[in-house]
Amino acid sequence: MDLAFVQSRLLERFLDSDVISAEEVATLLKRRGVLDGTPVFLEEETQMPVPPLCEYGRYLSTALLDETTLKDYGRAVRRLDDHLAELGSDVLSAVESDLVSYRDHRTRWQDKPIGGSAWGKESFVQDDLYGFLVDRGVLTHRPARVAARGRNALAPRLRSSMDIRHLTFEQYRYFRDVGLGGQLPNSQVNPTFRGWSPLRGRAGSDIALGSGTRWREWSTVLLPEIGLWPGMPGGAAEFTVQACAKYGKDRPVYVPEDAVASADLFCLLERPDIVRRAARGLERKARDLFVVGDVDVAGGRVRGVMDGVVREFQMSAMDAKLRRITVYEGEFGLEALTLFVCRGGLMPGADAWKGYRHRAWTRMTELADETAPRLPARRWRWHDLRHTYALRLLTYLENLMDGEAGPPPPAPLLPDRAHPAQSAADRQPPTRSRQSRNHLPVSPVHGRSDQRVRGRLLRLGGRRRGDLRRDRLACPVRCERGR
Repeated sequence: MDLAFVQSRLLERFLDSDVISAEEVATLLKRRGVLDGTPVFLEEETQMPVPPLCEYGRYLSTALLDETTLKDYGRAVRRLDDHLAELGSDVLSAVESDLVSYRDHRTRWQDKPIGGSAWGKESFVQDDLYGFLVDRGVLTHRPARVAARGRNALAPRLRSSMDIRHLTFEQYRYFRDVGLGGQLPNSQVNPTFRGWSPLRGRAGSDIALGSGTRWREWSTVLLPEIGLWPGMPGGAAEFTVQACAKYGKDRPVYVPEDAVASADLFCLLERPDIVRRAARGLERKARDLFVVGDVDVAGGRVRGVMDGVVREFQMSAMDAKLRRITVYEGEFGLEALTLFVCRGGLMPGADAWKGYRHRAWTRMTELADETAPRLPARRWRWHDLRHTYALRLLTYLENLMDGEAGPPPPAPLLPDRAHPAQSAADRQPPTRSRQSRNHLPVSPVHGRSDQRVRGRLLRLGGRRRGDLRRDRLACPVRCERGR
């Protein structure tokens, strides 16, 4: 059995039929509520749909699951069918011994057995699939027995414990400066560093720690949300996350001033070069992008052209897929509206951030010496920064109840731009606007914002933003307002 996924944006490029047009198919998919990522199961020889399994894919689509979740569920069903085919069976005629054989194969006998957590997800998909087939009358009963209180008998017996780790101050500085920033343990420049855009990783770690948000929330932040937009004052930022939040629940997010300053440094020193190199490629793909022409900072909305239609979205309601293709007319041409960009000019994906973290861990282990902090056996994850934020916040609240509260967290964990021995007047940061940023306390050591240049300040020229234009596409457009 073969597996395919619904991708409505590819219809116009690849569908060539005299029977039905690509626009009609896209309209039909939208009317029927078939989401992108919906699995479609096909016979291997005839390439005809398998009706019961395709109905299950349609059922998953109506549950409003995420595109990646839909694809994961589809792949789980295909792996089950492939194993059953080797046993001379299939999904519809499987018995309990076949499912037990598949469980043992996945958890014990294959080249790289999966753990209990991964098998728990696959067993859930199996239980949900056969429950659907029984409810629709395709099967009379489930092939596997039902345990006490309706529990899935093939699910893992042991409950996995929570893996909660946090970083100390020294560990975080080592992770940020040596791993992501490409420095030596003694804060000197590493001449063998071959990384690319070290300030991007430093800004990401500062925002993750300072805001306590999940990876999907801070890595998809837009420039207007974090306050790095023309006309917006500097300092701390506060915005709402919803579509990129867990379970889609909206909540406010606060990013401290030091974390915003780290992102501002990335926008000044590294981001313009990335944007300039990728501008020409984005111009060629303008028809596949959401070209923003108007940004309402006060209302939290963006308005632009996508697929020849004028669309308007609430920023908090924009999911990661839409944020990735959102661009605007900048100084060098089209550039991403997201804070973080990669070589292609658009927002880095999950695999890219995973690669940044893995390469950072490799540098940390290779450069570790007697002065380096103790490293765990397993590499750090981005989510460990969220645990660190939570621990620091709980410690502060506990000290506050005991009357021993110090400065509010997580400021002690962020770059200490002012020494504690300095007076309050010396530690007071200068207020500046986004349009006047010509003097910043930055050192030339990979843009370290926590080390001042002795004797003078590094002089930087402010960036000029290009005028926003609404007529990026030459084709006629129609207005469509949506949330």
